[in-house]
Amino acid sequence: MDLRPIFLLIFLAAGEVGNIQARPIDFVCDDHARRDMNTLKKLEAAMSVCSSSASLPSPIQLPCVKIHKASWDKKSVREVQSALEMLGQDVRATMTVSQPGCQLSLLQQLEHSVSNYLHVVTHLEITGEVGKQYFFCPSKRTHNMGLVLRNFGRLLSGKLEWLVAELKDRCQVERPTTNI
Repeated sequence: MDLRPIFLLIFLAAGEVGNIQARPIDFVCDDHARRDMNTLKKLEAAMSVCSSSASLPSPIQLPCVKIHKASWDKKSVREVQSALEMLGQDVRATMTVSQPGCQLSLLQQLEHSVSNYLHVVTHLEITGEVGKQYFFCPSKRTHNMGLVLRNFGRLLSGKLEWLVAELKDRCQVERPTTNI
């Protein structure tokens, strides 16, 4: 009996991050919270255990991970949000045609992670206009789960981290006052 699917499920369940009640700006201000929220390494490790998970039954469109500096200021939040929405929709669509087992578990975990990031980005209190997207960024569809995970990682380490860097000035570091 092949125990890999059982070990995968245990591995994924053990790595599940609980529901953390925090404000979205806390995500921006706390590097450890962002690092703890990133389950990409766990997903990649789980995929390597599950040999049947590499080829997806339907293609997933990879979000654009390139940053167009000239238009970034006017649309950074919307750009990250759109990329996460698109990825989440395609992952959910692929889940509906996946067979129960390793691959479906991986897709569920990926969808959960994408949804968490989307929730945070959607609820950031950003003032100002949301600009229109003027930059065309071609993307492709893939049946390769490894490529989907790598692209998701590039989205997190690229666009999402740029967005966080823009918002860092909102973080207030409270230092205890000392009486001399």
